[in-house]
Amino acid sequence: MSFLKGTKLYSIFTGTCPVCQEESMYKEKNPYKMHRIFEMHERCSNCGTKYKMEPSFFFGAMYVSYGLGVAVSIAAFIVTYFLFDGGMLSTFIAITFTLILLMPLLIRISRNIWINLFLNYKKQA
Repeated sequence: MSFLKGTKLYSIFTGTCPVCQEESMYKEKNPYKMHRIFEMHERCSNCGTKYKMEPSFFFGAMYVSYGLGVAVSIAAFIVTYFLFDGGMLSTFIAITFTLILLMPLLIRISRNIWINLFLNYKKQA
């Protein structure tokens, strides 16, 4: 993943600070520890970037999460319906199971995408 360093994709996939890409934004790296999924550092200890720029900043990530959820649902539908020749019920179950299984990742990735829309990487001198 280091070949992407300096790009927004690196910050999105690793959950690192969008400005310096040196420190994780999250107190707990594992998104499947559900009781700590939303816990973030206040600021980056390396460059001082404030992650929550304003109250309720990450509410906008809900729109990104919706789009990601729709994309994952379409992918699950295509795989189940066309590749495995599933019926309506099995397709519905596959979509539901996939969304539940990937929910913590979708939450984190949508937050990462949202903050990367507003902050850019600055190479350290």
